[in-house]
Amino acid sequence: MKNVTLSADEALIEQARLVAKSQHKTLNAAFREWLQRYAAESGSGAAYDALMHRLRDVQPGRHFTRDEMNER
Repeated sequence: MKNVTLSADEALIEQARLVAKSQHKTLNAAFREWLQRYAAESGSGAAYDALMHRLRDVQPGRHFTRDEMNER
């Protein structure tokens, strides 16, 4: 693993530590989770394109009756 040095307000860091502690994790673990989600966002465009491709046969604008919407 590579170390990263960040700068932030001391009070903000302490608040983040308390939040992490309340979630039973370290601030480092919380940061790694955030970093994974942040990095994954860049791939969301490809996921969106794949979803749109799968939904290409869906016809927008169809209106359902109340009974159709409540069918289970």
